[in-house]
Amino acid sequence: MDVAQRRELARRALDGYLSGPTAPTSATAHALTKVGSALVVVLVEGISDQIAVETAAVCRGRDLGAERVVVVPIGGAHAIGRTLTSFRALRIRARLAGLCDRAEAEIFRRGLAAADVGAPGTRAELEDLGFFVCVDDLEDELIRALGTEGVETLLDSQGDLGSFRSLQSQPAWRGREPGAQLRRFFGSGSRRKLRYARLLVEAAAGRDALPRPLDALLTAVRVP
Repeated sequence: MDVAQRRELARRALDGYLSGPTAPTSATAHALTKVGSALVVVLVEGISDQIAVETAAVCRGRDLGAERVVVVPIGGAHAIGRTLTSFRALRIRARLAGLCDRAEAEIFRRGLAAADVGAPGTRAELEDLGFFVCVDDLEDELIRALGTEGVETLLDSQGDLGSFRSLQSQPAWRGREPGAQLRRFFGSGSRRKLRYARLLVEAAAGRDALPRPLDALLTAVRVP
């Protein structure tokens, strides 16, 4: 596969989403323009999580826009408190839900408690509020859902398997656990992380193997 073909595949995977240095702030600002009319607002850490949630919904035949479910990338877990405070000031009445990584679960708990959304002390109590935790993160969940062989097949289809093999041969990563190598590969570039958020979810959904946190979140935000 030549460079032009790889670029075209990458463009298609990012179709409809922002990328580049200003993408995080622009994506947050754009999503926030929709929360005033939302019935449910889903708070996620970044754009890759937003892409994953919205892609999973499409794969399940859902139209979140029509359901008035808005996914907001808040710009990192530490922004949860600031985001909830701004919602209170704007008198946002939408039901809240969310997705976070295991390392940031405590930050989400404190933010929800400080905003009087609830006082979740356990993961089960977080889920009762509509917030679901990935172990260790969403990329890890998706890699385990597809298995190393399945992810490598996907990389090959996008012309990226050679680049991944190069990473595996680097002294710092040689002999490391394949899941860790893959997470490093996906996180080594912002565009790569964003486009594979869509591609990994599509592949997992095609196998009816969406990770539990993502699947449970979609169920939780279904509007009657």
